[in-house]
Amino acid sequence: MNIKYQLKVIFFLQFFIWGSWLITLGSYMMRKLDFTGIEVGSVYGTMGIASLFMPSLLGIVADRWIPANRLYVLCHLIGAITLFIAASVTSPFLMMIVILIHCLAFMPTIAISNSISYSCLESQGLDVITQFPCIRIFGTIGFIVAMWLVSFLQLELSSMQLYIAAASSLLLSLYSLSLPLIPTAKNATEEKSIISSLGLDAFVLFKQPRMAIFFLFAVLLGGILQITNTFGNPFLHDFEKFPEYADSLVVKYPSVLLSISQISEVVFILFVPFFMKRLGIKYVMLISMFAWVARFGLFAYGDPSPVGFVLLLLSMIVYGCAFDFYNISGSMYVEKSVSPTIRNSAQGLFMTMTNGLGAYLGSVISGFVVDHYTTTSGIDWQTVWLVFASYALVLAIVFMLIFKNENPNPQATATINK
Repeated sequence: MNIKYQLKVIFFLQFFIWGSWLITLGSYMMRKLDFTGIEVGSVYGTMGIASLFMPSLLGIVADRWIPANRLYVLCHLIGAITLFIAASVTSPFLMMIVILIHCLAFMPTIAISNSISYSCLESQGLDVITQFPCIRIFGTIGFIVAMWLVSFLQLELSSMQLYIAAASSLLLSLYSLSLPLIPTAKNATEEKSIISSLGLDAFVLFKQPRMAIFFLFAVLLGGILQITNTFGNPFLHDFEKFPEYADSLVVKYPSVLLSISQISEVVFILFVPFFMKRLGIKYVMLISMFAWVARFGLFAYGDPSPVGFVLLLLSMIVYGCAFDFYNISGSMYVEKSVSPTIRNSAQGLFMTMTNGLGAYLGSVISGFVVDHYTTTSGIDWQTVWLVFASYALVLAIVFMLIFKNENPNPQATATINK
């Protein structure tokens, strides 16, 4: 079977699982289970807790001992079981525990899937920068299809979204068995230091000032990414409180509207290689940060009215730029900055910074912000989104001042071998 076709299926299912519940679980918990903003933020924050150490840890395991594709199978099998259990949970504490266990298995698979793809493409003599974005697009497509399925079936406020995700995870676990074996980097004849033996080589990246700053902003940007995942859907559902908007498409199918964000990803991901080669990572990340400012600012003034809907639509469109110009380009930047022997560890470290510490802080702090601006009459969403827009703007200004760009041509980027 063509390896590019296999990888496209892998990415489709990988993100179909996530798309089945990531955007809509917050609304289900707030509207059906009566969780508070902090409780919802704490459940979503488990993704950050898991990503603090599991992507790096399993990246080390994949580099040294267990082939990445075999580890991938095991993780998704565990993920299927935990999602099935989560569908029947109604307690905030138990939901947090079950989703935490799920995330301990699922979050590392995002970095592992990237590493598997890079390894398979290189083994076929294919250029990663050129080929990977076209494959990764199918992950976004899978996310969109899942969101539409859940929304059109009116399952956004139902636990059925978790059963769909569980079944998809089991299917991916079985399909992953068809992947070619990914060899580990273990070499018994090579003398290794203690650090190398433990697979901690990727942490030497922090010795490079540019990489240290890059990973710091990976944390700060990771927090931004998690905000709309957690509260974007509840925000749109809240418009049903206004009689004039109760029957609008925004209220009836909020996930369909939000899916335009992922459709936008499909378009913008195609521009990542172009901008990476010509501008370098600094300016690509700056474009991402200013796109986040626009995302939140447009949310602040958007509503289901004709003019407000246009603002919401524009917010969905700029999301694709905001996400791809950091998340995808960041992964590719790390890939081109390290030795192949620590590929999985480095990708795991990137995930730890972005979806670990960053996502946890973003989930919990955004939950506090939402509760702070919640009164008996509801949530002051406009102020909430303006607070987040201001944060993204400050982040962009500071990054512009302190981060030095590398050679825009990724082929000229020095490889770090120690």
